[in-house]
Amino acid sequence: MTVNRFCVTAALLLAAAFPVSAEQDDKVFGWVERATLEPWKVEVKAKLDSGALTSSLDARDIEYFEKDGEDWVRFRLKLEDVESGEDFSERMELPLYRDLRVRGAGGMDERPVVLMNVCMGDTVYEEQFSLRNREKMNYPLLLGRRTIGHLGLLDVRDTFLTEPSCDDESRFVPHEPPEDD
Repeated sequence: MTVNRFCVTAALLLAAAFPVSAEQDDKVFGWVERATLEPWKVEVKAKLDSGALTSSLDARDIEYFEKDGEDWVRFRLKLEDVESGEDFSERMELPLYRDLRVRGAGGMDERPVVLMNVCMGDTVYEEQFSLRNREKMNYPLLLGRRTIGHLGLLDVRDTFLTEPSCDDESRFVPHEPPEDD
């Protein structure tokens, strides 16, 4: 069996083992894409990171508080809109969806997770975002496997394969809690 025939056979076996729905089969994203945070239409660079489970967003001045007997999070978004080059800053208050415990080289870190909307391609997705200061990171938005799984296919060899093009008529995909939440 030649190498090419082996590659084709392997690709067919993988396609059969991991089918893609007809709805997703034409959507391919690179490992870095432009995304817009909704409803503000702030366009940021997003790294699609299959090594992370939960998506992460650059947030500053994070505070927990209680509102109407529920846990909430107050924070500030400070982002550069890559389309206009202008700074975007917004104070926000959102219900706490859950806490995320992250173990890294520096020890344990606990981060709040909120639900927010992001436009990828022509679809708005309501997704989980852990909040953390990503000021020293190359990308203010990291999309993890939970989000990537909704998008379609990930081509790790390429970048900027789609442009965000959401409007009021765009398809909206609400958050569905996974079993491991």
